[in-house]
Order: sequence, then C-alpha cells, then structure tokens
Amino acid sequence: MEGKLVAICLSEAKGTAKKAVPSGWLVVNHGLQDDAHAGNWHRQVSLLSWQKVVEFNQKGAAVDHGDFGENLLVDGIDLRSLPVGTRLAVGSALLEVTQIGKQCHSHCQIFHRVGDCVMPREGIFAKVLTGGEIKTGDIITTTSQ
Repeated sequence: MEGKLVAICLSEAKGTAKKAVPSGWLVVNHGLQDDAHAGNWHRQVSLLSWQKVVEFNQKGAAVDHGDFGENLLVDGIDLRSLPVGTRLAVGSALLEVTQIGKQCHSHCQIFHRVGDCVMPREGIFAKVLTGGEIKTGDIITTTSQ
C-alpha cells in the first residue's frame, strides 16, 4: 500500500495537543526527535489515518493536525487494518507497527474539548528501525516483515 504523509506533529509535554511541523527526524529506538512521547519503548511514534480526522470534523468538531496527539497523519492507508509487524517506509526511515489502538488512562485535552478522541480506537504505534528525515508530503509505503 502507498499513502502520503499529511502532517508531522510534535508536543513539548505529554497529554497535550501536538503542533504540525514541516519536517522532522526519526531517531532509531527513540521516535520523533523533540517529541515528548519519544523514548526507548514500543510506542515511539503514533500514527493516525487522515480520513479519521476528516470524519471527526464532519461531525462538527474542529480538530487540526496533532490534536489527537498523533505524530504522523497519513492519507491513503487504512492504518487500523495493518497488523502488528507491518513495516512502513517514509523518507529514508523505516518504522515497524508495534500496537494497534491504546487504552487511555486519563483523557487528553482533545477529549475534554470535544468529548471524544479517536486515537484509542484508530491510532497505531510504531518503533523506529531506521532513522532519517521525513517531510510533509513524503510517500509512505507498507511492507511485510
């Protein structure tokens, strides 16, 4: 499958909305450089399908890139359908899907603002296998292990 990187988003603190940036650097076994959620664990990078944001906004919400706490917004790939272990190539970097969805232990700012968050249902998480620069508009492709 092939899609496009719609947005790259970073946050300075956990539990807050992320802000879109034009480019970023994925660091091996860490995640997106300068992101509060990066670290040496299985959820180094969070990804969300752009279509889920569009659908959420069609219900009357006014969410923007990063409002769900996602690092990467991807158009053209149903991320939720990817099995754990799927690899994603973007720019010169390579990611591996490690988790589908997540349970929220405390609600983030977006939940408090609009009463719902799609990330626990629709978001996926990955670790960085090969680092490199990524830019908005980059092609992202899926491969098996």
